[in-house]
Amino acid sequence: MPKIEVNERLFFSLLGRRCGASELEELLMGAKAELDEWDATGGAESDESRTIKIELNDTNRPDLWSTAGLARQLRVRETSRRPEYPFFSREGDERKAKRRVLVEASVQGVRPFLAGFVVSGKPISDAALKDMIQTQEKLAWNFGRKRRTISMGLYRTGIIKWPVSYKAVPPDSVRFVPLQWDRPMTLTEILREHPKGKEYAFINEGHALHPLLVDSTDAVLSYPPIINSADLGAVQVGDTELFIELTGTDMPSVTLASSIVACDFADMGYTVESVRVEYAYDTPFGRAVTFPYYFQTPVSVEAAKVSRLLGKPLDVAAVRAAVERMGCSTEAHGQYVTVAPPEYRNDFLHPVDVIEDVMMGKDMSFFEPERPHDFTIGRLSPIETFSRRAKSVMVGLGYQEMIYNYLGSGKDYVERMGIDGSAVVRITNPMSESFEYVRNSPLPGLLGSEAVSSRALYPHRIFEVGKVAFRNSKENYGVSTRQMLGFLSVHANAQAMADFNEAASQTATLMYYLGRDFELEEADDPRFIPGRQARITYKGAAVGVYGELHPRVLEAWGIAVPCAAAELDLDSLIE
Repeated sequence: MPKIEVNERLFFSLLGRRCGASELEELLMGAKAELDEWDATGGAESDESRTIKIELNDTNRPDLWSTAGLARQLRVRETSRRPEYPFFSREGDERKAKRRVLVEASVQGVRPFLAGFVVSGKPISDAALKDMIQTQEKLAWNFGRKRRTISMGLYRTGIIKWPVSYKAVPPDSVRFVPLQWDRPMTLTEILREHPKGKEYAFINEGHALHPLLVDSTDAVLSYPPIINSADLGAVQVGDTELFIELTGTDMPSVTLASSIVACDFADMGYTVESVRVEYAYDTPFGRAVTFPYYFQTPVSVEAAKVSRLLGKPLDVAAVRAAVERMGCSTEAHGQYVTVAPPEYRNDFLHPVDVIEDVMMGKDMSFFEPERPHDFTIGRLSPIETFSRRAKSVMVGLGYQEMIYNYLGSGKDYVERMGIDGSAVVRITNPMSESFEYVRNSPLPGLLGSEAVSSRALYPHRIFEVGKVAFRNSKENYGVSTRQMLGFLSVHANAQAMADFNEAASQTATLMYYLGRDFELEEADDPRFIPGRQARITYKGAAVGVYGELHPRVLEAWGIAVPCAAAELDLDSLIE
């Protein structure tokens, strides 16, 4: 979970009042946060230099990962006064902006989206600058998946010659002095020699073109998402005007992150000025977008559904009041409440998310503890009983049971398996590329174990029984969840090779002890070798496949010996 350090004086000035540790702990519950560490006694330090360490337990609210954002949530919940941000543009809003960023077509296939704005006013304090740097890192690392999908840069506006251009260039065609360096470097040299370049080289290396941000005189602002330049990108305490830009690969995420930072600056008393970004290609929000930009979609929920899920009677007025304490604006339409997320939030994916905000908007004392009213007896479901029976057979065949995560990466579930991925379920807002997809087969987990087991004594026989999910337009929510069994057999050499015949024998034995008659058909699964695979059918329906895994798949996993494998839909076998 994200942890942040907030400057004590800045935090309480934004909150609107001071409080002690015990009261702060209670307040933080309204933001799903906990007080981690705070020496409120002060000692020799003043409140200007002391910090409060806070742990946030909600990864869906990146707006809380800053001093201003967290203070805003607590302040709004206490006062029910929602801040106004009139500098946001909306769809159809043709407001003018005196500063422009021109996005060239060359970046479309590299890092295609950019958002930006300018802040001005009082000099940037040391506490405010440190907080902005922390916000930059939290958004880029947690929300932006280690800068892959979002990165942020701050620049000194006064020395920028507008308009700014965002383009892609060959990595050896440009030289500039990066931050924390004393000589000009090409983009290739930055990736090879600069500490930040080496840390984030995985994002840009291998591409023919790399993104670059320059002003109208071709002076470099930054090399996104790696490093700023040492002159235009060297923000210092005391600067009174800054240009903030965010680049990335997902337009809504980049836009939301820019909105969060803009609202933070506005809460700290700065003037936020719009920047018009003009694209040479189509984007989800059009070819010209004036940032900060409001793009969120309202969500409606029935008051009766709120009462049913929370277990407390709540009318429309009570639902609206609770949600508005969380910073949202609402409208009533009969028994329905339509909720418009604030500019800095985009975590309402379903009416249940609104109901969660209703719960958070009420004090915990509103929900009285109750003892369970119903007495139930737990028992195994039919599919669990059948799965345990299948596990016993596999153990009797000499296989070892494995257990894997249900979430993984597109590289493991799609690329390495050689499938097109159209049926694989992708999470809308993943916090990490390692847990971006829901698995559609148990085989990637088994192959992952085999990939790191080359030194273990052969033969290797492993299996797993667990859930998988895949797209299915016939289901209510467009996704089917099934109980699957997968097994993998590997031998040390060609003389004792795991082949089609072994997979066929093991499958037949399993089906015999499960009491299921089956038939075989020719299969064309890209994960298996053509002509060395078979589709398993039960009562005329396909329920699985077995055979020899394709050398292309084995090579992608780094496996040097042949493998026989199978997967079976246990839900279909029990029906």
